[in-house]
Amino acid sequence: MGLTCVVGLQWGDEAKGKIVDLLTGEHDVVVRFQGGANAGHTVVSDGRKYKLSLIPTGILHPGKICVIANGVVIDPVSLLKEIESLRSADVEVGSNLLISDRAHVIFPYHAKEEELAEEAAGAIGTTRRGIGPCYRDKVGRTHGIRVGDLLRPDYFRSRLRMVVEFKNTTLAAAAPSFSPFSADELFEQYRTLAEKIRPYVTDTTDYLHQAMDADERILFEGAQGTLLDVDHGTYPYVTSSNSSACGLATGSGVPANRVDRFLGVIKAYTTRVGKGPFPTELQDAVGDQIRDRGKEYGTVTGRPRRCGWFDAVVTRYSARLNGVNGLAVTLLDVLSELDELAICVAYVHHGERLATVPADAQTLGECQPIYRTKPGWKRDISGARKLADLPSQARDYLDTMAELVGRPVQIVSVGPDRKQTIRVGG
Repeated sequence: MGLTCVVGLQWGDEAKGKIVDLLTGEHDVVVRFQGGANAGHTVVSDGRKYKLSLIPTGILHPGKICVIANGVVIDPVSLLKEIESLRSADVEVGSNLLISDRAHVIFPYHAKEEELAEEAAGAIGTTRRGIGPCYRDKVGRTHGIRVGDLLRPDYFRSRLRMVVEFKNTTLAAAAPSFSPFSADELFEQYRTLAEKIRPYVTDTTDYLHQAMDADERILFEGAQGTLLDVDHGTYPYVTSSNSSACGLATGSGVPANRVDRFLGVIKAYTTRVGKGPFPTELQDAVGDQIRDRGKEYGTVTGRPRRCGWFDAVVTRYSARLNGVNGLAVTLLDVLSELDELAICVAYVHHGERLATVPADAQTLGECQPIYRTKPGWKRDISGARKLADLPSQARDYLDTMAELVGRPVQIVSVGPDRKQTIRVGG
């Protein structure tokens, strides 16, 4: 496989970081193509835990090139903290990291805009890191500032002054007690940050096309999950970018028809963070048990995740949308203590059976799940290294997931460490 894309098929937090880490050894280049520091990947190797937000998971593998592509929005402060954190853990970060000069930059006024929006009626539960306002400025064109702009001092200064004047006016109107930003202070702060990231900045689109011409193997990783995609997710309770594989081409400059394999990552159950519809949510002791055993708390925010049974309806929708060739099932071990499991196979909405995902969040929120129950296996599976090591009930559960989603299971994770992984059929 020359080019592979790993994408989450649920509401994010599917443990994509572990799967990307696992596949990095089979690739030369790892690319992050959308999102910002609101995404979090946790990777465990030999008992050591690494937390990443902006930098591709491949940075943990010596000799691999990691690309933060044009579709990502970058907070330079967060990025440099992440670099220093990795270096303090003896992870090399240097010529192995490339940052697109086309990527847009997050400024403090973006976080302030998001904070005010979240405090208003109709808040959707963002991370308040300025991701959405930065993407809004990007598509609005008038106030967007890109990484390459930071490296042109005169242009950057004049553009920043214009943007800050506008932001101060609009923020003051929304919050009379707001303290205005100083364009000159921001300029000095970001010019210093720009010099620190300058060695990594390049035209990553050109680099990736050269890599393809050289037959290098490229691995693309998305952030969040398909159901948070701004176009195809449970709008408006979504992120601000195309977090499905639909964002790969625009977010990296690589045509989607060059990708050989799309791998969809799913939890053995379902979680989501923040507001929005969640038909299979468990607001009971079982949901609490899954949350505690699965350590279902946000990598970035620490917020407790909402937990529920596996929803085959939304996962099948996501699998089709992304055109995935196979599934990677994660956190199967979390379900090991339960007597009985349930899988959502369809919905009921006002007496009508639905086998597909409604397009609007309000209707989805009114849906009631129709479940198929399965016996639990009540056995520790964290030591399983091949499919035959799993109890028959666990294998049956995986077969049912594959049948309902319509894609084969190719990888099964039974614990956080790299070694706690089963490759199906090889």
